[in-house]
Amino acid sequence: MAARVYSVNVGRPKSGLSKGLDSGIDKRPVDEITVFDPGPKGTGASGVEGDAVVDLRHHGGTTQAVYAVAREELDWWSVDLGRDLQPGAFGENLTTAGFDVDASVVGEQWRIGSSVVLTVTAPRVPCATFAKHMGVPGWVKAFTGRGRTGAYLAVAQPGTIRPGDPIQVEWRPGHGLTVPEVFRAWMGDRDLAREVLARRVMPASEHVKLEAKLARWDS
Repeated sequence: MAARVYSVNVGRPKSGLSKGLDSGIDKRPVDEITVFDPGPKGTGASGVEGDAVVDLRHHGGTTQAVYAVAREELDWWSVDLGRDLQPGAFGENLTTAGFDVDASVVGEQWRIGSSVVLTVTAPRVPCATFAKHMGVPGWVKAFTGRGRTGAYLAVAQPGTIRPGDPIQVEWRPGHGLTVPEVFRAWMGDRDLAREVLARRVMPASEHVKLEAKLARWDS
């Protein structure tokens, strides 16, 4: 199967998921999305026009402008959980098909259709809001154990994305560290964390956060 966009998804604010605050995690398929650089976290929001990001401290901004998950990963979890997961079920804006999102090297760039270019920036780290949205006991532990988180992306070249648009890797950095490896670094693998930091794999803001985590682990 050729790598392509399976679905594009946006969310509207939904209450009762995040400590009494609204959340935009509940995303549903639409005909098309327009993506752009929303600016720094805290000042920008989603990089998808019309998509809700409520918790600006932890979500949105340049390095989390778009979130992508493979349809095949949703299929795996559908079998594991015994329920059908529709596109957008993980709060992703971009559901792919025939494209292994979790094989991506952090920093690589994808061309989608003829104009859009997205840059892989980081794994998705599960939180309590995600767990409540899924309604699965032990969800954070299960998702972490699976280790295939999908990828956050920055918008290097804005434009419109539609289902069926082809996806191709346009450029890949030489360090070779994949999204799952960087996720393991975030979740406590000290050796991997040191390697990620030494190679300066992530955007500067994420680098600083991981550096602080490693210092706490080593103290």
